[in-house]
Amino acid sequence: MNNRRKFLKQASSALAIGAVAPAMAHENAATPKAQEDLFKLGIAGYSFVHFKLDQALEMMRKVDVHYLCIKDFHLPFNSTDEQIAAFHATLKASNVTGYAVGPIYMKTTQEIDNGFEYAKRVGVKLIVGVPNEELLPYIDKKVKEYDMRYAIHIHGPDIKLWPNASSVINAVKNLDPRMGLCFDMGHDARFGDDPIADLKKYADRIFDIHLKNVTAASKEGKTCELGRGIIDVPAFVAMLRKIKYSGSCSLEYEKDMKDPLAGIAESVGYFKGVCQASRK
Repeated sequence: MNNRRKFLKQASSALAIGAVAPAMAHENAATPKAQEDLFKLGIAGYSFVHFKLDQALEMMRKVDVHYLCIKDFHLPFNSTDEQIAAFHATLKASNVTGYAVGPIYMKTTQEIDNGFEYAKRVGVKLIVGVPNEELLPYIDKKVKEYDMRYAIHIHGPDIKLWPNASSVINAVKNLDPRMGLCFDMGHDARFGDDPIADLKKYADRIFDIHLKNVTAASKEGKTCELGRGIIDVPAFVAMLRKIKYSGSCSLEYEKDMKDPLAGIAESVGYFKGVCQASRK
């Protein structure tokens, strides 16, 4: 906890740079930049479930985040090639890149076929999925066929299917190495596990991270602003660097979902502040 307080104090001094005044960083281009991290900050599309794409992109612009995990309510599975091209053009106009699709629930082989073909047409190489366990051998074939990574999303103690990191790793460890984990750190903590230890332990199979903090390490724990929960975010960031994680850390903000901007902005600013204040 002492380490956390130290980082919190450091992070507070960097929040202005992390979120309050992102434009100032561009205005002072002559100022030497700190070493950039390998990982990227994004937002999980589910954070915007109550908003149209243009509204979601406006919020992303306000908090200066440029990577999005695409959900089907913004880009439906049956989208035409023309609609997909228009979608990407809309993202590009907001300086946003869609880097993955999902989570996609998959209960049949047909749904798996549809999901992989959808990802191919969208032009991404990562699917975040929630498959039935008996379908994993079929997914193993698909990742080989499409040369695509498949990250299984965990959901904590709310459902029996994929509750924590170890449940996924134990199921895919003998399958294609492109099958791995979308590590929802909040749900992992709600299950009672240590997300920092799991990040280190399962680093090779973590393809995506849903950045989240929660109020308690139990089923009763709820999503909260990133700096206010029970997970030691500075220690998590330190571990991201130690394992040389190079994927996305996408904020999945599930509090005040019909009015999330304030909480998203606070969480993004806190994360950027922690990253900046702790760089050596």
